[in-house]
Amino acid sequence: MSTVLRGALTSVGTSSDVAVVDGTITTVLPTDAEIVDVSGCIVTPGLVNAHHHLLQSAFRTLPGTRGVRMAGWLSVMGQAYRDYAVAPELGAAAASVGVAESLLCGVTTVADHHLTWPDGVPPVDLAVATAGAADALGARLCFVRGTTGEDADAVVDSVRAIHSAFAGMDGDPVGRGMLQLAVGPSGAHTDGPETFAALRDVARELGLLRRTQSNEQVDVERAAEKYGCRPLDLLADWGWLEPGVTLAHLCGISEAELEVVASSGVTVTHAPGCDVPMGWGIAPVGDLLDRGVTVGLGTSGGGSNDGGHLLADARLAVQVSGLTGRVLTAEEALGMATAGSAAGLGRPELGVLDAGTPADLCVWDCSGVADAGVHDWPAGLLWASPGRRPRDVMVAGEWVVRDGELLTADAHGLAAELNSLLAQRS
Repeated sequence: MSTVLRGALTSVGTSSDVAVVDGTITTVLPTDAEIVDVSGCIVTPGLVNAHHHLLQSAFRTLPGTRGVRMAGWLSVMGQAYRDYAVAPELGAAAASVGVAESLLCGVTTVADHHLTWPDGVPPVDLAVATAGAADALGARLCFVRGTTGEDADAVVDSVRAIHSAFAGMDGDPVGRGMLQLAVGPSGAHTDGPETFAALRDVARELGLLRRTQSNEQVDVERAAEKYGCRPLDLLADWGWLEPGVTLAHLCGISEAELEVVASSGVTVTHAPGCDVPMGWGIAPVGDLLDRGVTVGLGTSGGGSNDGGHLLADARLAVQVSGLTGRVLTAEEALGMATAGSAAGLGRPELGVLDAGTPADLCVWDCSGVADAGVHDWPAGLLWASPGRRPRDVMVAGEWVVRDGELLTADAHGLAAELNSLLAQRS
């Protein structure tokens, strides 16, 4: 399949063509290609959501989860998972909704930090259900086998089982295609040194990346109460401040901690759409970037950020950055939502439109009244038209969204299915 996107706006307001052959970006314009008119549009790499909780798509706006301290929020969410009997069927329905929403918002790769493992439900079944949902919709998925206080040996066994199952689904045991596996405790507030060590070891054995959350409100509080120190001190002691690790959130870290993070080789994921409205803190993203830290962007889940709209969160990241003392540019925020997130997933071939890279891209229509008068097109993509959604979305050279409509599933049907399952369990 060959496609030429003709007449896309560039950063200086001129037009350019983008060519795709056999799922790959190319500089050679094919003669037999489908021609798609993108005049008046900006073409960007597909967005990469580096931190989502897809299951929480079934638990948006729960009473008692807005503007509360994080310890209370965790309790309400945990009870909801029990009340609604989380199982593979519900997990698949929630993931389908979350991934469909992501594609419609221009997100072509989602990292799902899954943290809910009910008794009696094999973790591999929940993982496969989530992976199957993403595959059916045509999105890339990094499934993060998370933990929240489970037995370390059992967790390692489940990681190996999921790794084997994913190898069979993707045909690639190291997950370099549409499906990828990573491991990650929820944070120092839920797991101790034994679990962090066990997941570090199995990650090294299987060649997996590691991801965890740090310096969230409850993380800071419980680290002080239980260990008498800060979360980053614990991660350093437990071998989790090193290359191959991504830290999500990092709210309110100190100047000394900035230097520790910068020298450690970890990457960071910013999640302002969760942390800011909940009042849990703000990561000093500009200071991290200035120190050479690779920073990605994530929405977090529907329990705290009720939308999977990563471009909206990139806009929010710019808006609130001034409160940290270092204002982000629109280009930096877009870079976080694309190449920055992809690098943290070990996927430098994603989040870019370079020749030879996978054709994951978005077409954003900027020809309407909301964009009239824009002088800086990349900045306008964020600042103008809040809530902007892409006109078209392509993953691996295949259209998954055209003219704002999902092609790979009935979006309304997915919503109805999830709502029906929730009604049956209420």
